[in-house]
Amino acid sequence: MATVHLIVGSLVILIYVVVLVGYFRGLGSGPASWVRQLSMAGGALLLLQYALGFSLLGSSDTKPNALHYVFALATILTVGAEHMIAGQEPDPQRRSRIGMLAVLGTLVLTLVAYGIGESTS
Repeated sequence: MATVHLIVGSLVILIYVVVLVGYFRGLGSGPASWVRQLSMAGGALLLLQYALGFSLLGSSDTKPNALHYVFALATILTVGAEHMIAGQEPDPQRRSRIGMLAVLGTLVLTLVAYGIGESTS
């Protein structure tokens, strides 16, 4: 199950890199429709990742550093900001800017959690 957790984590990172590029490309005219859809898919994968992580926590003898959980769960805030604040912004350029910043935060938090998880496994 740890391998599945690692693979899903890698997919989450890849998705948010693509979403970040999509928001960056939309700074002038607004994000393309696929950006929001892919971001929602990334959020769904994050939920799966949480479920896998908590399942591993309950069944494994080796526990990652507690900071792994702190950074991983902190992505709830940045994903929520992207979906709620940026998603409801009427100005397309401002929506891209807010979304890009929120996704950048999600990506940084996810990369830190990934790095901590890898260093302790």
